[in-house]
Amino acid sequence: MDLPRERTIDLTRTFDAPRALVWKVWTDPKHIANWWGPHGFTNPVCEWEAKKGGKILIHMKGMGMEHPMTGEFLEVVPIERLVFTAVARAVDNSPLLEAHTVVTFSEQGGRTIVNVKQTGTAIAEIAPQMLAGMEMGWSQSLEKLATEIDAAKRG
Repeated sequence: MDLPRERTIDLTRTFDAPRALVWKVWTDPKHIANWWGPHGFTNPVCEWEAKKGGKILIHMKGMGMEHPMTGEFLEVVPIERLVFTAVARAVDNSPLLEAHTVVTFSEQGGRTIVNVKQTGTAIAEIAPQMLAGMEMGWSQSLEKLATEIDAAKRG
């Protein structure tokens, strides 16, 4: 059976923190480096310029390999919305898949509701397998995000 060459996920999580703090943890590269990627992954390179036209460069490290990603912010509405494209790349910098991501932030009763909607499109032959793991990868990233938000609350 052939795996799909495009996939959209739509995840919503609620965090027990004010929206301004959650926004900070989503836009400060020092925080991004701590939570981006699935469990067991680190980000030795993390450049995240959260402004329109700002660049993204992350090198995730996990499973004994480096996983580079480049991207660009298309829209940044402070404490409300981030829209960016990202390209997962092979170690030789060739593109594997492209993703378009919209993240929205809303506050209700002092808690923050974050919605991540991402559409990934396969470029390379390996990409459909990567797309199959997209929801699990984001779910684990959002679990790590919760831990990072808790750490940021403690100061």
